[in-house]
Amino acid sequence: MHRRNRLLRPSTACPRCHSAAGEPSKNIKGIVQELLHNDGVDSDLVGKAQAGDREALDELIRRHQPWLLHIAQRMLWNRADAEDAAQEILIKAVTHLSEFEQRSGFRTWLYRIAANHLLDRCRSNKTFAGVARGLNEIEDSDIPDPNSMRLETALLVEEAKIACTVGILLCLEPRQRLAFIIGEILGMKDDAGSVVLGTTPANFRQILSRARRELYGFLKQYCGLVNEANPCRCARKAQGFIERGWVNPQHLQFVEGRVGVVGQVATDRFHELQDLEQRYAEVFRCQPVVTPQAQSAALRRLLRETGLEDSLELGSQG
Repeated sequence: MHRRNRLLRPSTACPRCHSAAGEPSKNIKGIVQELLHNDGVDSDLVGKAQAGDREALDELIRRHQPWLLHIAQRMLWNRADAEDAAQEILIKAVTHLSEFEQRSGFRTWLYRIAANHLLDRCRSNKTFAGVARGLNEIEDSDIPDPNSMRLETALLVEEAKIACTVGILLCLEPRQRLAFIIGEILGMKDDAGSVVLGTTPANFRQILSRARRELYGFLKQYCGLVNEANPCRCARKAQGFIERGWVNPQHLQFVEGRVGVVGQVATDRFHELQDLEQRYAEVFRCQPVVTPQAQSAALRRLLRETGLEDSLELGSQG
C-alpha cells in the first residue's frame, strides 16, 4: 500500500522525464534547454527571422511551440484541438512578425496572440459540482493490468491524473483559467501576465487569486493528491476513465512523447509561493511538457502552400 501511494503523490523531484520503457527521453537535455525562457536568445532569433533567416524562424518556432501546445491543451483539453490551435497561433505570429518591435519580450507578445485566439475558442460548461459528481459516480477499481493494456501502469495512472486535473481546470472561467496557466503553472510575472490578458498588473493578480481560491478549494475538498483524507485516488479511477473514454491506452494525450516537466523549465514564480500553495501548484507543475507532433516542418509546409513564405521573404535565406 505504501508503495502504491507513492505513485499518487506529487514529487518535488518530478522524475517523469522518461519513456514508457523507463529510459530517458532522447536528447532531453538539449530539448529542455530549448524550452528555457531566454529573452536574449529570442531577441536575436527574431531579428534574424525578420531579416529573412528561415533557420532562425524554425528555431523560434521550436522554442515556443511546446509551450503553446501546453497552454492550448490546458485551455481546450483535447490534444487534436490544441495542436490545431497552436499551429494557428504560430501562423498568426509568423505573419505579423515584421510588426513586432521588441518593446516587450517575444514570449509576452506571442502569448498575447495566443490569449486572443484561445479565449475566442474556449467553450466549456463544466462546473466543479459536475466534476465532483462525475468522479463520485466512477467506482473505484484495481489498477489496470499493464499486460492487457500493453502500457506501463504508472504511465496509465499518470495519464488519468493529468486528464482529470486538466478537466478540473475547465471549470474555471476562461480568463481565470488562462491567468492560472501562465501565472501559476508557467511562472509568468504579473507585469507580463497583465499584458497577455490585456489588463493591469493589479487586476491580473486579482484574477489569478480568484482562480487559485476556486481551484484549490475544490482540490482540498476532493483530491487525494493534495489531501490524504480524501478518498479519490488516480490509480483507482483509471479504469473508470478508460471505460468512459476519457483515457485511451492506445492514444495518450498528455504523457506520450514528453520531454520534461514544467517545474524544471518554468521556475520563475514557484519560489514565491507559500508552502501550502506549493503543494497544490505542484500537481500542475509536475505535468509533462510534450513534443508537438508537427514541430516546425508542417508549419513551414503550410507557409509554402499558402504563399506566405514568399511574402515574408524567407525563401532565399539560409
